[in-house]
Amino acid sequence: MDGVKQKPTDEEVVLETLRVSSSFGILIERYEQKLQYYINRLGIKNFEDQQDVLQEIFIKSYRNLNSFDTTLSFSSWLYRIAHNEAISWYRKHKVRPEGHLLLSSDDALALLPTKEEDPEVTFDQSLNRELINEALLKVEQKYREVLILRFFEHMEYEEISDILKIPIGSVGTLIHRGKKQLYNALNIKAVRI
Repeated sequence: MDGVKQKPTDEEVVLETLRVSSSFGILIERYEQKLQYYINRLGIKNFEDQQDVLQEIFIKSYRNLNSFDTTLSFSSWLYRIAHNEAISWYRKHKVRPEGHLLLSSDDALALLPTKEEDPEVTFDQSLNRELINEALLKVEQKYREVLILRFFEHMEYEEISDILKIPIGSVGTLIHRGKKQLYNALNIKAVRI
């Protein structure tokens, strides 16, 4: 050992929280900003509303820690709660998600096909973000959700499957169809789908 202390995994923090409740603060610190970005991308734009939803997410996750299976991914479990809380917020406020997505990630540009052999293909970053934002508004909600989780939240297919409670094969299908809709909305021909 070189004396470097490794951070405990989420699952280890959950077990510690079951013994010492104040350890839950570690999980809040790890996920608060990520979840705020996530619910923002889902369309909850007002800061106070975001804080209300975040509070509900953390309250529900804390209350249900005893039922969490530590052999599974904590982040997928927590994102599932976040997903459900966003839907509950929309139901309470009788509004539909508008999908005004904020692209804080340059990975959104990975959704655009590129020609690697053409060095002249360089786009103005702000123009690309605006185009993708507008195009994502045209993508059906069920496809938009998987695109957000995959390309903005950097989730693997298995995690998306856990969060949305759909088979892994369906995740791939939804991503494939979502990318097609996005390409159509951008009026470009896909290089690879």
